Amino acid sequence: MIYLDNAATSYPKPERVYDEMLLCMKEFCANPGRAGHELAIKSGRAVHETREIVSRFFNIGNPMRVVFTKNATEALNIAINGVLKTGDHVITTSMEHNSVLRPLKTLEKENIIELTIVRGNYFGEIDIMDIERSIKKNTKMIICSLSSNVNGIIMPIIDIGKIAEDKGILFLVDASQGAGSMKLDVQEIKADMFAFPGHKGLLGPQGIGALYVRKGTRIDNLIHGGAQERKRRSGTENVAAVAGMGKAVQLAVENLDQHVHKMTSLRDALINGIKERIPYVRLNGHPTQRLANNVNFSFEFVEGEALLLSLDMVGIAASSGSACTSGSLDPSHVLLAIGLSHETAHGSLRMSLGEINTREDIDYILDKLPPIVERLRALSPLFKQCEGGKANV
Repeated sequence: MIYLDNAATSYPKPERVYDEMLLCMKEFCANPGRAGHELAIKSGRAVHETREIVSRFFNIGNPMRVVFTKNATEALNIAINGVLKTGDHVITTSMEHNSVLRPLKTLEKENIIELTIVRGNYFGEIDIMDIERSIKKNTKMIICSLSSNVNGIIMPIIDIGKIAEDKGILFLVDASQGAGSMKLDVQEIKADMFAFPGHKGLLGPQGIGALYVRKGTRIDNLIHGGAQERKRRSGTENVAAVAGMGKAVQLAVENLDQHVHKMTSLRDALINGIKERIPYVRLNGHPTQRLANNVNFSFEFVEGEALLLSLDMVGIAASSGSACTSGSLDPSHVLLAIGLSHETAHGSLRMSLGEINTREDIDYILDKLPPIVERLRALSPLFKQCEGGKANV
């Protein structure tokens, strides 16, 4: 199986990440919060070493500003629900993942917050002037992703961070897409909070994420029962997953430039190959300002689910959008926000590359994808009516 769903989750590097996790589980899998015996001390040391590795990678400074969570969704919900109070105003963008939009819309529906959603343009780009114009006296937080998980557009987070800092507004960055795929400095970004998972660009394990919290940023504890993570997230830490994340981040530091070069080369070969071989396609997202591993196309006159099933039958695993909404027949809200019709958005395919992919994989995809699209279009009444003429892309 050629795996092209790395935006949902990536394969960890088994020779290093898995070995680190197995070592932890076999030799000192104890509760790091317990004191008085050697195994607990070793577990606590493993957790703290990962804090230090993560802190250096993102230039966080004090490792104790890193809060371990189950995943990025939990980290984002802690940051949103743990900070916002009645009467606060929040600014975010139409490019955000539902782990940001849904908790915000819930708070808005309950009349707790005011919410402004800034829309992207044809490419998904956000005009920072729209952000600035949206600021009110009661604006408490600006939330922006590092990159869209759907179309890979890289957001202007440094410029947004400067605006937030100048206005004294909290800035939360969702780095679920991009962490591990580019150099990131929370001090340069001016992030007050910064959430990321272990299992995507960092090539670490599932079941672990983290939230950076700048000193002076007050967050209420939403999970009660213990004093773990400096009382920000109660519950025994997943020591093996934390250790696996630490090893994954360490490897990301060592291989970042090489990884980005490889992903960019494969991405561009796939994009150019699809454009050359398949008519009536639209590349979603910016042609250059996009994640190194993201390829998202809309195929006119093709239904996305049928395309996915056909690819799966020839050994290619891809996605029609976010993994968190794959059970829904609704098109991606991100694609609709940049102006695609429901029909065109329904025909979208996201192919997110990973370290395990090769140029041979790209050649195989470009061999199999065109005849599949041609066969599906032959079954479409709309394509027959088109008669090879005008398309909507």
